[in-house]
Amino acid sequence: MDKLDRNILAELQMDGRLSLTELAERVGLSLSPCHRRLRSLEKSGAITGYRAQLDAESLGLTFESLVFVTMRDGDRETVAAFEEAVATVANVVRAQRLFGDPDYLLQVVARDVRAFQRLYDEQLSALPGVQRLSSTLVMKNVIENRPLPL
Repeated sequence: MDKLDRNILAELQMDGRLSLTELAERVGLSLSPCHRRLRSLEKSGAITGYRAQLDAESLGLTFESLVFVTMRDGDRETVAAFEEAVATVANVVRAQRLFGDPDYLLQVVARDVRAFQRLYDEQLSALPGVQRLSSTLVMKNVIENRPLPL
């Protein structure tokens, strides 16, 4: 990956809706070479997809929490069952497996505290292998959806 590839990635991180013509102009390439590089970046896995960034609050998802999950066991089957099940919980917008304790960090959105409480009691606490859940409320997002440093 060279400087031109990084420039293409930087431009797309800022605006994924750029047309190929606009992208080529911004990075100083003609259309064909820019298209080839773009396809190569997609094929290599450097670009994993394109999507719109939505504002949770404007969609009525005004409650955000970080949930720390401690597992009963760390064996392969338990971990796989947990990860498969947590992937089906739509309100979990990010799930990360951690080194040490706790075992997982979940970013969860909900309409309000009551909706979160139902989600916590009925779905999160029922996930396979969960020993303990601990949550904290997000007061304010200071940095989010930051482009990767290229």
